[in-house]
Amino acid sequence: MKDTKDTQTRRQANQSSTEANGEKPKVSVSTTPSRPKSSSSRSKSSFLAKLVQLLLPCISHSPAHPIELDDRASGSTDLHKEKPPLKEAERPAKTNANTASSSSPLAPPGTLVIPPPLPPDAEVILPPTPTKRLLPQSETEGVTSGAVQPPGSTGDDIAHDHSRAHTRDSGDESEGTSYTEDEDVDDHLDDAEDEEDRLIMNGGAGIPIGPDGQPRPLLPPLAPQHAGRKCLVLDLDETLVHSSFKSIQQADYVVPVEIEYHWHNVYVIKRPGVDNFLKKMGEIYEVVVFTASLSKYADPVLDKLDIHNVVAHRLFRESCYNHKGNYVKDLSQLGRPIGDTIILDNSPASYIFHPNNAVPVSSWFNDPHDTELTDLCPFLFDLANVDDVQGILDGGL
Repeated sequence: MKDTKDTQTRRQANQSSTEANGEKPKVSVSTTPSRPKSSSSRSKSSFLAKLVQLLLPCISHSPAHPIELDDRASGSTDLHKEKPPLKEAERPAKTNANTASSSSPLAPPGTLVIPPPLPPDAEVILPPTPTKRLLPQSETEGVTSGAVQPPGSTGDDIAHDHSRAHTRDSGDESEGTSYTEDEDVDDHLDDAEDEEDRLIMNGGAGIPIGPDGQPRPLLPPLAPQHAGRKCLVLDLDETLVHSSFKSIQQADYVVPVEIEYHWHNVYVIKRPGVDNFLKKMGEIYEVVVFTASLSKYADPVLDKLDIHNVVAHRLFRESCYNHKGNYVKDLSQLGRPIGDTIILDNSPASYIFHPNNAVPVSSWFNDPHDTELTDLCPFLFDLANVDDVQGILDGGL
């Protein structure tokens, strides 16, 4: 035992002297048995750590399923440390199953994924356009002539209100004027009456002149089949039919009309006897339907109404003469002899320039017992054979 202690003392002394001289100490193999280290475990840990470090950037990390690494499989302790919970504002947006299934596996959480475009042959279903809602007056007042020009209107009240409004809007506001507002209105009304008297005396404004300086009447030259016939101008609304945007159960026609990019139904009922009336008038007259309605409404109505194809020409609002806020049907612009032209209308304001060419008719809405069109047939038959209708219609009926 003493020798062993002396031996250990000498070894320590030699080691100290060796370190003092800058030499590396010699490693001695101890005969004492020690627990061997597992080299296979160390190599496996190093390989797994490297594999995880290579694959980790390619895996989409989900906060709901964090990746936990063994301490022995990584050389860094930051990978397996538990992170604090995210705040509500920092949490990724939830996506439904369809979005999640269509997203890319490499897309980070919370990324908005745009679905692929539809194939060209895919069927796209659009919602139907409403057609049964009640329209406000502001949307429908400009479609039919009965709305823009009240049935039976003579134009006096409308002209007076229009003149007064026009005077307020365009009155002279310059300094030094000696006219009062009432005097301005009176002067304007006097001028309007003079203009109206002049148009009545001249029998209308005459045939329009085109940009090339050539006359352009509203009607084309008389067709051969109408040679020798007089021209019968017929109103549409409240004269031959009555139309409404409200549902009418006994409507004869339902006409779709587009207003402000929406389609709406117009319910039309025919005046009693209108079919027979049109057929008989087509045998002896050149029949023209002249309405203050818009063509997008009046055209499809006439397509259904004219079952005998007797209406030779159709004229709409753009062909009317705007006189003091009224849509006047100026017969002098048709291009037909004024003595051979007759107008049948329920609104005196429509023929204010030609009272001696008019056959007045009452406004019709829904009376099923009305017989006015039928009663007018004999008189119109006789009128077709006179030389000048103005001599017969002088003073009206």
